Amino acid sequence: MKIRDLGLIDFAAAFAIQERLAAEVAAGGAPETLLLLEHPPVYTIGRGGRGENILDPAIAAVETNRGGDVTYHGPGQLVGYPIIDLGRRGRDLHHYLRFLEEVLIRAAADFGVAARRVPGRTGVWTEQGKLASIGVGVRRWVTMHGFALNVATDPAPFSRINPCGIAGCPVTSLDALCGRAVSPEEAKRQVAGWFRAVLDQLLTKEVFRVH
Repeated sequence: MKIRDLGLIDFAAAFAIQERLAAEVAAGGAPETLLLLEHPPVYTIGRGGRGENILDPAIAAVETNRGGDVTYHGPGQLVGYPIIDLGRRGRDLHHYLRFLEEVLIRAAADFGVAARRVPGRTGVWTEQGKLASIGVGVRRWVTMHGFALNVATDPAPFSRINPCGIAGCPVTSLDALCGRAVSPEEAKRQVAGWFRAVLDQLLTKEVFRVH
């Protein structure tokens, strides 16, 4: 398992890296990789998304091949794109989504934030609102796209969309919940550590409980 830090990178450039890595992993020519990064401001629309969920098109929108609806990416948000071979990890997309949630729930707990799942809604939530969005794509059982954890994210762009297609969806961040400044670098260390620690549970089929 390899972890690469791409820093601040345009969405299209990061997508091209994902596509290349996914093809190489599928062919057995590259190790599974977790890409960690930030994007300049952009709205992305998943396969099931609707353009009308962008209420104010002041920020450019990009259609992509992940699942889900509309979300926002921008500085201060930790984005993770795991390129994982589910062909040898159980071929269970539902379990993979619960795995991503588990990684982020455990990372949030390291900052004293009680995050959780909400039945029927993929992502990570708190009493104050949604903390992380998750949307994935799979090609030849190799994953693309992934998660977006709000660390020190400007909340204003979320008010101009229906996040994940949910009107009036409250959105929060780690620094808002912690009451102190949290850097994406801090969050990156915790997320990378938990990703490695929990990854083998994709093989054991451990149940990640909804709580």
